[in-house]
Amino acid sequence: MRASFALLSVVIGTVTLVSTFLSGCADRGAVSSVPLPPTSGTFDYQLGEPYAIDGGIDVVARDSTATPEPGAYNICYVNGFQTQPGEAEAWLGERGELLLRDASGEPVIDPDWPDEYILDPSTSGQRDGILAVIEPVIAGCAEAGFDAVEIDNLDTYTRFDGIDEAGALQLARAYVDAAHASGLAIGQKNSAELADRGRDELGFDFAVTEECSAYGECGTYSAAYGDQVLQIEYLDNLPAAGAAAVISTDAVCDDPDRAPLTIIRDRDLVGVGSEGYFYQQC
Repeated sequence: MRASFALLSVVIGTVTLVSTFLSGCADRGAVSSVPLPPTSGTFDYQLGEPYAIDGGIDVVARDSTATPEPGAYNICYVNGFQTQPGEAEAWLGERGELLLRDASGEPVIDPDWPDEYILDPSTSGQRDGILAVIEPVIAGCAEAGFDAVEIDNLDTYTRFDGIDEAGALQLARAYVDAAHASGLAIGQKNSAELADRGRDELGFDFAVTEECSAYGECGTYSAAYGDQVLQIEYLDNLPAAGAAAVISTDAVCDDPDRAPLTIIRDRDLVGVGSEGYFYQQC
């Protein structure tokens, strides 16, 4: 089993972590310091298209292929449990054994993202094969100047039959290990049911949550990560508030459990000036 990290201390926004070799309980002695995201200022989630914000930005998440924003705390998006759009053929042709298969032997596709195949980390060999692809991406985030990484689709083991939960969580631990080895903080992406384990067992440093207000999960994240939660809600799925159950952005911003840095965005995360663009920070 791969190493996990235990939280030791926080000093001026920096968390010091020590890795413990889980299977043999042997101390590897590797210590790394990673900067945590600010919990105040301006935050944006720009996975669809990067752009500048008037007045500057303090925290921003962008795809691993994008350029970090100078002067901001930059979070690098990496799809760690599904294939990236546009890379399906490479996985099918060169790494087909790493994809989850259905009963007929066909690779499983995410119905919500039909250009993404599901990765299967159920065995150590499959995890090693997946890591051989994703670890260089994480290292590349650090080399590009990002401060942290968020690994998407941690919850695939709950959404698709055939994925071993223990294997999925071991892969998550390996991603934590890889991020810290590159000097990056790493955020747990969604999966509220894993919030406590994500912090204590897997070693995530902060959380990135989509629609926790819409689904009543924000308190779960704050109980585990405190203020170290970045929250994104989407305009097409806002919660209702008040006696009249009015659906509005106020329902998000008035939620007592919302994260200090909470924004409301359009579902496609398009850039300023594009049709459908929406951005509001609470």
